[in-house]
Amino acid sequence: MNTTAGMEEIYGQYSGMVYAYLMRLCGNDELAKELTQETFYQAMRSIHRFDGKSSVSTWLCSIARHQYYDALRRKKPTEPLPEELPSGEDFTEQVVRRDQALIAHRRLHTLEEPYREVFTLRTFCDLSHTQIAEVFGKSEAWSRVTYYRARRMLQDAMKENDDEKE
Repeated sequence: MNTTAGMEEIYGQYSGMVYAYLMRLCGNDELAKELTQETFYQAMRSIHRFDGKSSVSTWLCSIARHQYYDALRRKKPTEPLPEELPSGEDFTEQVVRRDQALIAHRRLHTLEEPYREVFTLRTFCDLSHTQIAEVFGKSEAWSRVTYYRARRMLQDAMKENDDEKE
């Protein structure tokens, strides 16, 4: 896996997932593309340190997360995101549906860390709780509880938004 061809294969397999993860974190297409490239650059530079204790996707998400936080430190947000999200019977299906993804994304950005990131990793990147725990250096139980709380916060926010519309 330490060859250029190996990195090309990894890029081909995981670049879409890394981009989607970063897009959910930052909400900016250009920044997500830039951070995706930087993630794979850093992965290529440090591939000799990848020990296989975690999956490649977990390793890449961890690098992407660090790239995102570095970008946040370099530039402070200039404008708050709108707070609007409809409610529904099955929250996860609602968030995944394309017609409501933008609204869900905006509401998701109102959550504090680590709730926002855990929800993003689980819902949009389809990482397991074990993989999420590896990214944060926490237990699988912590991942499950954090995801449940994040989901609950979003559901409550959606319900509040619906109540305000009525």
